[in-house]
Amino acid sequence: MNVNTFKDIAANLPPHIAVLMRGPTGIGKSYMAKALAEELDLPLIDVRGSTMDESQVSGIPDFETSKTAGVATFVLPSWYVRACQAPAVLMLDELNRSMPQVMQSFFQVVLDRELGNDADGKPVRLHPETRVIAAVNYGSEYDVNEMDPALLRRFWVVDLEPTAEDWVNWAATVDIDPITIDFIRQNPVHLRVDPKDGEPGTVLPTPASWHRLDESLQHMGLKPTEIAGNTDARLYPLAQGFVGTEAAIAFTDWVENYEFVLSAEDVLDNFKSVVEQVEMLNAEGNGSMIDKLALHFEENVWTLKQAKNAAKYSETLSGELLVHFWNKMVATNNVPNIQKLHKLVGQRVVEEVKASRNL
Repeated sequence: MNVNTFKDIAANLPPHIAVLMRGPTGIGKSYMAKALAEELDLPLIDVRGSTMDESQVSGIPDFETSKTAGVATFVLPSWYVRACQAPAVLMLDELNRSMPQVMQSFFQVVLDRELGNDADGKPVRLHPETRVIAAVNYGSEYDVNEMDPALLRRFWVVDLEPTAEDWVNWAATVDIDPITIDFIRQNPVHLRVDPKDGEPGTVLPTPASWHRLDESLQHMGLKPTEIAGNTDARLYPLAQGFVGTEAAIAFTDWVENYEFVLSAEDVLDNFKSVVEQVEMLNAEGNGSMIDKLALHFEENVWTLKQAKNAAKYSETLSGELLVHFWNKMVATNNVPNIQKLHKLVGQRVVEEVKASRNL
């Protein structure tokens, strides 16, 4: 399941229905939880079960209350109390790598939406609008496929398969270098390799490892857009340690032979100065540029000059790419921008669609 489908369904489930995300490590489960929290405009509370002991979930004895009330009560952890006091997205990460006592407490949160008890014996319940998401990794000692059916049926179960487009759209919002994004866009085979396809212990690329590689490159002064077209002896071994040999070879060659990067701003604000580079773009390069323009289109209010430059760019596209360009812009639902652009390219798009239907 890709990101958009996940958000569309998960955001509209009843709040008490828990979500179980399954998939290999590094595939983007934490990103999916963040995307859901943003979609719902709720804070994300990320709890990692593999790092916790029983006291960090079920709490520690409240001796003072026990003395005065004569009953045993517990002081519950802050993350749980927070999810009880106000709506939130509560992510129980690495569920299947948790100690048995931790796992059982997590199951109580999922099944009953409650933990502990007060002096009157009443359990402390999650806020009615709090959403619970659990995440498990394949290949660990706890096999989620053998979970008790009585427990599994309490979840909406999601087997994650984020696409390269999902990663590219996300990467553009978190300052991943444009050359790294272009590499994944045009070489999606290197975004993720199933661990089953490699020898045990082999370093393989994942969406998360590409993010860490890009962070490291920028920190070390090796930002791809700044070293593009040159050779740096550190690039390959650094990439190899994050994404493995095959992907590192391809990425190093990509950066060292990269001649230029066109940004959305280049086209929108300085089209005359980059028109020759635009005309050199192949289908993949134009696909990349359309994605950049769509992101800018969605997040900004275009001036008339920018809309006209976008229209000039669209004149360099084939009929099929022109329709793709228009559909990407319309999908942003940015009405003011759509109105400006429609006056400039709408008729050509209509004519192209009619022509394609007559073939």
